[in-house]
Amino acid sequence: MAGKRMLFLINPKAGKAKIRNQLLAVMDIFTKAGYEVTVHITQCKQDAQRVVEEREDIYDILVCSGGDGTLDEVVTGMVKSRRSLPIGYIPAGSTNDFANSLKIPKNMQKAARAVVEGRAFHCDIGAFNRDVFVYVAAFGMFTDVSYGTEQEMKNMLGHMAYILEGMKRLAAIKSYKMRFLYENTVIEGDFLFGMVTNSVSVGGFKKLTGKNVELDDGELEVTLVRRPANVADLNRLIASLLDRNMENELIYWFKTARLQAESEESVAWTLDGEFGGEHEKVLIEDYKQAMCIMVPADK
Repeated sequence: MAGKRMLFLINPKAGKAKIRNQLLAVMDIFTKAGYEVTVHITQCKQDAQRVVEEREDIYDILVCSGGDGTLDEVVTGMVKSRRSLPIGYIPAGSTNDFANSLKIPKNMQKAARAVVEGRAFHCDIGAFNRDVFVYVAAFGMFTDVSYGTEQEMKNMLGHMAYILEGMKRLAAIKSYKMRFLYENTVIEGDFLFGMVTNSVSVGGFKKLTGKNVELDDGELEVTLVRRPANVADLNRLIASLLDRNMENELIYWFKTARLQAESEESVAWTLDGEFGGEHEKVLIEDYKQAMCIMVPADK
């Protein structure tokens, strides 16, 4: 492996700066594996995306350390550059949903060894209008503050359930009149929340994104939560969310490679926990196996 070159992007603020105490050990693993490493410390939001887009064609692999938002920037930069390379990921965020889905170790040194000793896995990513996301695009309750908190997407549905519990009147609940089209199906109504995912967990919770989730099958998982019509429906919805039981007539779950969403007003979306803009029309598509990421050899 002598002579190989690595671009290593580090978000120094992710996960209370955990990478600082591990950086020398991680660099030693990369060096012993025969890599000449160029390190870039991200300076601001979107810096990782810019660096990846503008990189020279001299690298054999891109590695990033940060949260899922950092990985999102790297993947977005890769897609927009139209020059694909394998990606290594050393998770340093608070929840690291996508890393957990790939069984990338939380221990940074073990994650670094997976980068140089693991295998390449070709994973799906999502296209969102002119943008991309790695593991989740979402709208509705609580998602509007997720990108303003330290823990991206923190306990999303759990928080939504408690918010609902605290509301005394149905009129106080914000919902959106929306229309969803996929395959030969149309779903219309008032919705509190929706997410399109390629992950086995969201906010650190499993069993929220559906059953038998595969990250490379060419389909995304869709979860939609309809506004309850009365207090009895509201109570049942709260119970379902608190128990993380998606078997409820107000909750839709399905898989699709392509989803259109239309709304009567602009709706704010988040992409991998970061603000994704406000939209009246959204087209979400699965890019099958479009990302090559290093995972542990036994995954």
